Amino acid sequence: MNLKRWFFLFWSCMAVGAAVTVISGSIMQWTDQSFGFMGLEAAGFNAFMMAMVGLLIGAFSQMGFFAYLTLNYIALSIFRKSYLWNALQGYTTVFAVFGLGYLLYEQRTNNWFFWVLPLGLLLFSLGAAYIKIKQTNASAFVPTTFLMFFVTFIEAWPALQGETNISAIIFMIIPLFICNGYQILMLPRLLQKKTTTGSATSAKPVA
Repeated sequence: MNLKRWFFLFWSCMAVGAAVTVISGSIMQWTDQSFGFMGLEAAGFNAFMMAMVGLLIGAFSQMGFFAYLTLNYIALSIFRKSYLWNALQGYTTVFAVFGLGYLLYEQRTNNWFFWVLPLGLLLFSLGAAYIKIKQTNASAFVPTTFLMFFVTFIEAWPALQGETNISAIIFMIIPLFICNGYQILMLPRLLQKKTTTGSATSAKPVA
């Protein structure tokens, strides 16, 4: 992975965050009149502000992704055995599912959201992990699920802590989740391009 490809991943992730935030925020603004701060008559300005928030969410997702890659590298050097690190990630993900539900229950959101959001987020995380193993191999299932659920949970902590507005929570989680999924699924393609380019270069005859 060279600097050019990291630069592409960084800006494309921010663009994805901006697009998803505008789309999800606009839908919520139409369905929830209490969402937003200037009403539907200022939809253009609100879309611009949501895009700016989406850029920040994309950059925040990048920070979480790089932090996970660093953590993964350190953990593998400590545990030595990859299955031990995968087991820890699996247990942490399971506990995070119950932890997210308990946190939402504590905030008294309503009678269904505190269990629908954790289960829905887990379901989509498993779906992203399934796509990931199709790209790579079965060993990527647990780390991808951990990234998509636990890391998204940690990144969305500011919106979850003390927040009882369901629209605001979803507004934060959806772009974070999609940005994390974009990065984890795009990374093998970028690495594959790097490998292919390197192989093609080495295959060229020396003049």
